[in-house]
Amino acid sequence: MQHNKVLILDFGSQYTQLIARRVRELNIYCEIHPFNKIPSDSDSFKAVILSGSPNSVRGEDVLHPNLEGFRGKKPMLAVCYGAQYLAHFSGGEVAESNTREYGRANLSFVKQDEDFFENIHEGSQVWMSHSDTIKQLPTKGVLLASTSDVENAAYKIEGEETYAIQFHPEVYHSTDGHQLLSNFLIKIAKVEQDWTPQSFVEETVDNLKEQLGNDKVVLGLSGGVDSSVAAMLLHKAIGKNLYCIFVNNGLLRKNEFEDVLHQYEGMGLNVKGVDASARFLDALKGLSDPELKRKAIGSAFIDVFDEEANLIQDVKWLAQGTIYPDVIESVSATGGPSATIKSHHNVGGLPDYMKLKVVEPLRALFKDEVRRVGASMNMDKQLLGRHPFPGPGLAIRILGDLTAEKVRILQEVDAIFINNLRSWNLYDKVWQAGAMLLPVNSVGVMGDERTYEKCVALRAVESTDGMTADWVNLPYEFLQKTSNEIINKVKGVNRVVYDISSKPPATIEWE
Repeated sequence: MQHNKVLILDFGSQYTQLIARRVRELNIYCEIHPFNKIPSDSDSFKAVILSGSPNSVRGEDVLHPNLEGFRGKKPMLAVCYGAQYLAHFSGGEVAESNTREYGRANLSFVKQDEDFFENIHEGSQVWMSHSDTIKQLPTKGVLLASTSDVENAAYKIEGEETYAIQFHPEVYHSTDGHQLLSNFLIKIAKVEQDWTPQSFVEETVDNLKEQLGNDKVVLGLSGGVDSSVAAMLLHKAIGKNLYCIFVNNGLLRKNEFEDVLHQYEGMGLNVKGVDASARFLDALKGLSDPELKRKAIGSAFIDVFDEEANLIQDVKWLAQGTIYPDVIESVSATGGPSATIKSHHNVGGLPDYMKLKVVEPLRALFKDEVRRVGASMNMDKQLLGRHPFPGPGLAIRILGDLTAEKVRILQEVDAIFINNLRSWNLYDKVWQAGAMLLPVNSVGVMGDERTYEKCVALRAVESTDGMTADWVNLPYEFLQKTSNEIINKVKGVNRVVYDISSKPPATIEWE
């Protein structure tokens, strides 16, 4: 089935992925491509969206897209930088704003009887994020909306289906952003809403059958959402020819190896559990640097996985749970708006000597879509609702060097924290939670004795995609009970703190 497609040209905005997710929420398929790498099949896209950018159209580093194939030929929505680009290079004027226009604003004027603003009224809250502003509209520009500080907040170009806005409809704070995108894509561009979890499953399973035939495929399961959903799609397509390997690196949560293996058995998957925990701990001995720890874990995993894969006769393919944000970041605009914060993405992680072809059933999906696809296959809600867990596991939640004793301590602490979140019905309100073991000993008192033991930090954040995150305001009573339980039950810990940092500037993990 050929979907109606929407093209998003990325100029490096931190919000570009969010635009794509909002479009997908309308059951419309879209793809993100760098502004300077327009795909060769550009005719197949039914509408185009230009993203924002940290760059200025007035500076020396102007990002010039080639819009020849789109401008005036296809419906186009230009957001922020895109809107300023169209104005600046089409007879209008963009100047530095007197004040940086950032944050919430309200529409003070909306042009009546415009499809683009249907069901959006004066007073509607929008989110601004720019330091330049459009002083004069481009040739044939028609004003559609203003705020008290920004006169040219939205405009269209007469004779074209080209619309432009200086605010961000994709962010949560633009209360009618969903309506605006819907007006543009469905009412104006007439894109069909045919991108659904069910259609994805049917098409993917058919494609996998065709791609893989009777070949054998090996997949490394992690117990997480992505690898589990990828496994189910492959299982539907090739059944017994899928060989799953679940490696215990000794850095999983308490009892997770046994619990997850049991869960997979109930799903009908062909899974082999490999306990290599001693091997991983040995590879990590004496390492304190987070990058070195990651590399040691990655290297040990590849060795274990390669040994196990070689035990399967005639395996041809390696399946990975790569998802769309990984793919976007590996081909992003101008070498990437996203700097490499840490190295453990799936993309490009296969060593040459394994000589396996790669199959990635989820590479078109965002995390929330992966969950919806899993739900449409009736997968276990608890598995689909699992918090993200870092690939290197507890190794990057134990700051400094690792020992078996430190892993034991953190597993016990983490189990109390996560179990309490579940029993207080807080687990599903949190995007990710975990505990960090700090390389700090502090003085405490237990009974009549002084102690000099470890400090642990609890972390719980809310987010949609992990790119930004806010700390969760957990009830004091919950924190009090959890802290007491950890200190009373976990030998070696005498102090508990709660991390109230947001991302940015802090990251979700501590290493």
